[in-house]
Amino acid sequence: MEDGVLIAPAPYSASSAYYFPTIARMEALEVLKGSSQVQYGPFTTGGAINMISSQIPTEFGGKVRASYGSFNSKQLHTKIGGSNNTFGYMVEYLNYGSYGFKTLPSGKNTGFNKNDFVAKFAVNLFQNASVKQSLEFKFQYADEVGNETYLGLSETDFNENPFFRYASSNEDKMTTEHTQYMITHKAEFSKNIRLTTTAYRNNFARNWYKLDAVTLNGNRQSLASILEDPNTFSEYYDVVRGTVNSNPDAIGIKANNRKYYAQGIQSKLDYHWYKGDVFHDLEIGLRYHYDEEDRFQWVDGYSISNAGDLMLTTAATPGTDANRITSANAFASFVTYKLKYKNWTFTPGVRYENITLKREDFGTNDVNRTGTNLAIRENNVGIFIPGMGANYRFDNRFSLFGGIHKGFSPPGNQEGQEPEESINYELGTRFNLYGVSGEFVGFFNDYSNLLGSDLAATGGTGSLDQFNAGEVNVSGIELLLNYNFAKKDAKIALPFSFGYTFTNTEFQNSFSGADSFWGTVAAGDELPYIPKHQFNVSFSLEHSTFEINVNGRFNGEFRTLAGKGSIPDNERVNSNFVVDMSGKYYVNKQLSLTTNIINLLDETYAASRVPAGLRPGHPFGAYAGLEFRF
Repeated sequence: MEDGVLIAPAPYSASSAYYFPTIARMEALEVLKGSSQVQYGPFTTGGAINMISSQIPTEFGGKVRASYGSFNSKQLHTKIGGSNNTFGYMVEYLNYGSYGFKTLPSGKNTGFNKNDFVAKFAVNLFQNASVKQSLEFKFQYADEVGNETYLGLSETDFNENPFFRYASSNEDKMTTEHTQYMITHKAEFSKNIRLTTTAYRNNFARNWYKLDAVTLNGNRQSLASILEDPNTFSEYYDVVRGTVNSNPDAIGIKANNRKYYAQGIQSKLDYHWYKGDVFHDLEIGLRYHYDEEDRFQWVDGYSISNAGDLMLTTAATPGTDANRITSANAFASFVTYKLKYKNWTFTPGVRYENITLKREDFGTNDVNRTGTNLAIRENNVGIFIPGMGANYRFDNRFSLFGGIHKGFSPPGNQEGQEPEESINYELGTRFNLYGVSGEFVGFFNDYSNLLGSDLAATGGTGSLDQFNAGEVNVSGIELLLNYNFAKKDAKIALPFSFGYTFTNTEFQNSFSGADSFWGTVAAGDELPYIPKHQFNVSFSLEHSTFEINVNGRFNGEFRTLAGKGSIPDNERVNSNFVVDMSGKYYVNKQLSLTTNIINLLDETYAASRVPAGLRPGHPFGAYAGLEFRF
C-alpha cells in the first residue's frame, strides 16, 4: 500500500505488473505481521507493508538532494512545503537513472531513467465547528524508460563475463507511466472517535518490448531451454548471441503492451475509550474496489546478423498475440478490537472479502474487438478471514506474544477455482535485557491450498493463470538483536543490529503436468526460490557531525525447481554475502555531504536463474552527493 491505498496496478485481477512506488520519496514504512494484518487485504498471509509518502510539513521548509556515481548513476530529489491553521501543501520531484552495469555489443545504454512527481494540498474545514474536519488531495505522476531484458546468460558465459548481454536483447525496453489521484476526508467527532474516508484512482500503462523466443525451420524454442542446454540447441544459441546470419523472423520480440487501472473508496472508523483500568480500541472498515488489466500485445519478427545487428523483418498487428481484459469487483470489510487490561493485550479481528473476477478474451483474430470470437469466464468468492493475537508484558524488559490468523489470496478468474488459504501461527518474545533488545519468533504456515501463478518472470508462459499446488507447510524462526556498544554518556553511538531468518518448506502432495515450471513435485519436496538461511548485520558509528554505516546481507542458496536434498548445479542459485557502506558528514544544520558504496567487496554473484539464464547482482559501485535542507 501507499498511504493506506492498494498500490499494485490491478491488485485483485493482475497483481504482478512491474510497478513499485519509488522508495526514495517515502518518509516512513509500516510493516504489519501476524493476526493484526486481517484489516489489510486481499492478501493476508505473509504481512502487509504500507509506504508513507512525504507528508505536508507543519511549517515552511524543503530540501534538495543530489548524488552521482558509478555507471553514470544520478539522482535529484527536491521538495518544498508548508502549512498554517487553514491550508497546507507539499510539492516534490524526483529524477534518477543510470547507464546500467551490463554491457551490450552495440554499446547501448542498459540502464534506466525515471521521473516522479507528487503534490499534496490540505485544508482544514469549518474551524469553529464542534467536529474537526479536513480534506487532503494527492496527485502523483511517474514515468520510466528502462533498457532491461528477461534474457540472462548460459552457465559458461556467466562464468566468463557475468555483466555481458547478448546482442539479441539489444532492442529490449520497458516504458511505463503511472498516475494516482487521492482525496481523503477526516472527521474527528471527539478525541475518541475519528472517521477517515479515501477515494482513489490509480492508472498504469506499460509496454515491455522484449525478446520472447527463437524460431528456426518452424520450430520454436524458449530462451530458458536454449540457455539451459546451449549444446543441444547450438543453432538457436548462436542466434541469441548474434554470431550467425539468421533467417527473417527468427527472433520474436514481444510488445507486452498493457493498461491498468484501479479505483475505489474506503472508510475506517476508529473509536477508542477507557473504562476503569481497561483500554478499548474498535476499528471498523469498508472498501469497494474495482480494477482491470487490458492486454493488447503483439510479436514482431527480426533477423540478426553475425555482427549482432537486429533488423525488423515483420511488423505484427497490435492485438494479435494477446487481446483480453481481466477485471475484478471487490467488496471488503473488517472489524478489529484491541483490549488492554493490566499486562494483557488481546487483538481479535475478522475480515470479509467478496470478489467477482472476470476475463473477456476477444481472441487474436479480432483486434477491433467486435466481439465475434468473445470468450468470457467468471469466478466468484466470498470468505471470512479471522485472526486473534495476544500479548503478555511481564515488565518493561520482557513480553510474550502469539497469534493465529487465516491466510488468504484471491483465486484466478477460472470458474470454480478456489482461493489460496492457510492457517498461520506465531509465538514469540520481545525483550530488553542487559542492554540487548530484540525479538525471537517462531512461525508455522499451514497451507490447505497454495496457489502458484504462471508468470513469465518465474519461467512460465506469462498467462498469469493460477494453479493449485495443494497442501504446503512453511515453518521457521526469526531473530532480531540490537545493541549499542558505546556508553550512555559517550559522545558517539555504536549501534549494532543482527537479524536472522530460517525458513523450512515442504509440499504435502505430489503433482506435475501443466505446472511443470515448478518441476515434477513429490510430497516432501521443498518449494523453489526460498533460501533456508538469510541474515542481515549492521554496525554504525554515529557522532553529532558525522555517521558511518556498514551493512552486510546474506542470502542462502535456493533451488529453482522443487526438490529435496542437495540441489543440482543447474537448479541452484548459490549463496552470496554482500557488504554495503554509507556515510554522512554534517557541514552545518542545513548542509550535509553523503557517500554510498554498494557491494564494497565487489562480490560477483547470481541473483536468479529465471526467467531465462543467470542474471548478476549489482557489482561494486560508489556514489557521492549532498543534501541541503531549509
